[in-house]
Amino acid sequence: MATAIDPTVGGLPLPGGPAPARTGVLARVRGIRPAVALSVLFLAIIAIAALVPSLLTKGNPLAVNLGHSLQSPSLEFPFGTDQSGRSVYTRVIYGARESVLIGLGATAVGLGLAALLGVAAGLGGKWVDGAINRLLEVLFSFPGLLLALFLVAIFGSGVSTQIIAVGVASAPGYARMIRGQVLQVKGADYVIASRALGHKPSRTLFKNILPNAFRPLVVLATLGVGQSIVWASALSFLGLGVAPPKPEWGAMLDAGKDYIQTAWWLELFPGAAIVAFTLAASCLGRYLQRRIEGETF
Repeated sequence: MATAIDPTVGGLPLPGGPAPARTGVLARVRGIRPAVALSVLFLAIIAIAALVPSLLTKGNPLAVNLGHSLQSPSLEFPFGTDQSGRSVYTRVIYGARESVLIGLGATAVGLGLAALLGVAAGLGGKWVDGAINRLLEVLFSFPGLLLALFLVAIFGSGVSTQIIAVGVASAPGYARMIRGQVLQVKGADYVIASRALGHKPSRTLFKNILPNAFRPLVVLATLGVGQSIVWASALSFLGLGVAPPKPEWGAMLDAGKDYIQTAWWLELFPGAAIVAFTLAASCLGRYLQRRIEGETF
């Protein structure tokens, strides 16, 4: 009988032998796509801008200098200046805090409300499920941005109102996804086995159903932050968000729209920040989704 040949001597691979498999953190890092790595890097920079903006700029986002009004991008002002002579670069950096706060807060509100509705619909029985579905259908009849505009018109503009408005407007879509996930998990074999073993309903709920039903929330949260920032920026662009002169990306777009033909940089750089953040968050969300689903990178 043929015997297997060890392609190593003293634990070292022989020339021409199979290379040892990469393991550990280094292998995982090398397996990440460049787009994902760039997205993580950009999001890290935005996190620094939101938490410690003074590390990225020494300027004051509210300092007015009429002698530097509407200067085009230069070495002194990389993103140019606005109509009040304020550095657009400094305002974009400091605006990350408000924009990210709104995005994270709105996503938390939307997912929290959606989790309550989705779990209640999935586990509450026929009548509860029917009532919640009718409520979701009513909310779906309003476009998300229109519903947010309606709430802002009732409660007034501001950061807290933006968070609640965008969060409530995004909740119906998340609730429908969570309901479907709960219904799928509820009929899984491990849930049926837990009930057959006589486990308490509360243990089955918190140990088996909810942890598995909420797994997609990691991906939804990542994707939702970018969407929430876009919606909040749209409200600010319509004059229903953060009041000027406070820096916020959407508010900067609103303030610069009257100068778009003569000072294009007032719209370009805040808009680019919104687009880049949304793309980076979406790319990271897709990566996490594939990792959760077990695909190999």
